[in-house]
Amino acid sequence: METAVEKVESSPPYSLQWTTETPASISCLSVGPSGHIFAGSDDGSVRVYNRDSPKVQKAIRGLGSEVSSIICLKEGSNTDLGLLWVASGRRAFSFSMNSSKMILMSSDATSTIELGADDEDVLNELTLNHKRTEIAFSLDSGVVGTFDLSTKKVTRMRSKHNTICGTVRFIPDRPNELVSGGFDSALLHFDYHQATLLSRFDLTAPPPSSGVSLSPPFILSSSVSQSGIISAGTADGRIWVGIGGEKSPSGQQGAQKKRRRKWEGLQHEDGLAIKIAEGPIVAVSFTGPRTLLSCTLLGTVVEHELEGNTGNNLALAPVWTNETQCVTKVNALVAVDDQIIIGGLSKDGKGAVEIWIKS
Repeated sequence: METAVEKVESSPPYSLQWTTETPASISCLSVGPSGHIFAGSDDGSVRVYNRDSPKVQKAIRGLGSEVSSIICLKEGSNTDLGLLWVASGRRAFSFSMNSSKMILMSSDATSTIELGADDEDVLNELTLNHKRTEIAFSLDSGVVGTFDLSTKKVTRMRSKHNTICGTVRFIPDRPNELVSGGFDSALLHFDYHQATLLSRFDLTAPPPSSGVSLSPPFILSSSVSQSGIISAGTADGRIWVGIGGEKSPSGQQGAQKKRRRKWEGLQHEDGLAIKIAEGPIVAVSFTGPRTLLSCTLLGTVVEHELEGNTGNNLALAPVWTNETQCVTKVNALVAVDDQIIIGGLSKDGKGAVEIWIKS
């Protein structure tokens, strides 16, 4: 189902809290259990910020390749910086950020796992399962896999994307299932304990209007809500949402329906594709059971509310829109509690981070 989006007029409930610039482009963002912000850069560095200040608290340098993804785990008290897993090049590194050193190097890593087949097969995304026992990864070769945090055992799925796999997500309340998205415009759903493909959805390009050829629907970003709804952002300015795997909240009509053997979030008849921009959708993030944030490459952030319960009456209603102020090319967005953190490039080619706080 393909639907056009209406313009939105509501005022955003967020205001700019602080901004900062870095020598190299910000490539990824993460927020730790303590609330600290971790910003990875193209130059193989990670900077740590307190949520209330642009002053750098700690850093990692010299990883040799772009930092493409960061995962933070609790280690010690809630105020500690924790244990960091950092994707850089073909490798995933772990660092204890509670070290007394202010600047850590690759030699300070407590673990290093080679996941890419060679130096050209770089990591794109890491994601943590809900039990915090396994991390999933995606690679330029199209491979999707996981590794166990205690044993470091690596499992690669038997099926893969035809080209770059840019995004991967575990599915809440499904202890052995994950979903990935690739530049082949496919979403793949796996049983990662068996390394087998369970289902697949291929997003097709709409017919070109006025003879103008649009960008292919490469899948650049994804998010899965706690209730099991999936969203995917594409290079041609669309969001695809699938509700086939949604759990009904307790007390609602249909909540007592039998739990299905596997997640069914990729069913075509329970999906909606909606054009929201002319350029790439570089980030999507569920902030509620049916509330979704999206962000374009050029910094337009929109909050949407998903309406309807079947594929025929689904709608993605815009609630508010806002524009980035110092980030002119967005690479990453994270929404946590009352903050939205955005990172990428500034207009003068430096790295930039900006923090929005709920008014």
